[in-house]
Amino acid sequence: MSGSARHTVPVDVHLILRREGEHGPEVLLSRRAGAVYASGLWHLPSGHLDPDEDMVQAVIREAREETGVVIDTEDVTAAVTVHHRPPVGTRSRIGVFFEVRSWSGRPEVREPDRCDGMGWYPLDGLPDPMVAYCRAGLDSYRAGLPAAVHFQHPDDPVHHTPDGPGRTRLLPGPPAEGVELPYGLRAFAEQAVGRIARTTEVSWARTRNRVWRITGSDGGVWYLKRHRGPRFHEREVAAYRTWVHALGARAPRLVAADTAARAVVVTALPGRSPNGLALAPAAEVRLQYELGRLAGALHRSAPERPAGPSEALGRVKRHLEEARPHLADGDEALILALARVYEELPRPVVVPTHGDLQYRNVLLADDGELRLFDFERSEYATATRDLARLSDTWTGRTHLRAAFLDGYGRPLTPAEELRLDCETAFDAVSGIAYGTSHDDPEVAERGRRTLLRLHAARRP
Repeated sequence: MSGSARHTVPVDVHLILRREGEHGPEVLLSRRAGAVYASGLWHLPSGHLDPDEDMVQAVIREAREETGVVIDTEDVTAAVTVHHRPPVGTRSRIGVFFEVRSWSGRPEVREPDRCDGMGWYPLDGLPDPMVAYCRAGLDSYRAGLPAAVHFQHPDDPVHHTPDGPGRTRLLPGPPAEGVELPYGLRAFAEQAVGRIARTTEVSWARTRNRVWRITGSDGGVWYLKRHRGPRFHEREVAAYRTWVHALGARAPRLVAADTAARAVVVTALPGRSPNGLALAPAAEVRLQYELGRLAGALHRSAPERPAGPSEALGRVKRHLEEARPHLADGDEALILALARVYEELPRPVVVPTHGDLQYRNVLLADDGELRLFDFERSEYATATRDLARLSDTWTGRTHLRAAFLDGYGRPLTPAEELRLDCETAFDAVSGIAYGTSHDDPEVAERGRRTLLRLHAARRP
């Protein structure tokens, strides 16, 4: 503990008065007016604590004074805590947001000198302009997370801007025994599929995504996924809304998506993962053929485009810096030689791709049908980029490669063969860099196998 004076902060209370609207949950917002901070901006009913008043008493009092509604103590539940620093001044504050779903009275403007508007707004359609501090709390609430840090800089606007500097850092809570789903995610999922009877977390340890298998009260089954970052969420949602339709019943269907929570609900598919299974030779040939058909359908699901300028050499050099201590003799020279070859190849076209095509992202049904899932890495890329990781299964088994290309519908051109070697090497060095720094030996070892194979293919 330091010897300096203790840090003290003011405490605000914020009311999330929530009701179910025609198209989903809605919250009550008021527009600040007059000689007050953030005049003209939308905000939750809120205020400061009076002396000797606890937080619950304060939010009940503020609700009555600002909106006229009467709330019982038992109906107040804690929602979110936000540590906030405004752009004006340097003193931070703590905001405690409370959810209330039951009250008496009809909300109306009770302080016209401080508020000139009030209304119900959908949680997924909040109005602008809104106080950035308030929006940070509601973003955390919608994501089902208990806290957020929102420290603004002196030149930041007071109001929330969709393309603004992004000062909100959402904080997850610790796993709690007996709590199967964070409240906000449960509310999102139940809005999409109805009441949930059972949930089972099936997250894969290798990623920071969280995935739950959810079973409805009628026995229906879906998957709820919360992405570890906005880029993966945006890619997966975009793929489901555009390219994945081309796969029909061989891929999940997007049921609902929430950008603020970075969450999706998708339909469940029958089958089991072939990853790690000892498949009979004929069964694996059939699997590769079907996987070729799926890849071909996905690659043809939208018009091809000319590729933009290549950034391969820059990416390869960055990964080499991280992977160099873990490479074998000759690996770096091989990778750089292939990078130069890649730069000299004719500019390719790009197509819709899965981005992580390998056995762990497919399901094999009892009837031999194959399903493809997990589209968070989907993007426009070269067709061969989708074959880079899968090619590890072809080592020493050319008949599997032939089966895949038979299902795909065409052989690779000579330029594509070269491009595949290059992209496989790039993926290998990326895997070694990632696997060694994230304690993931399987990914690192796959990269080493790939480089050994490429060395052997280039010996006279």
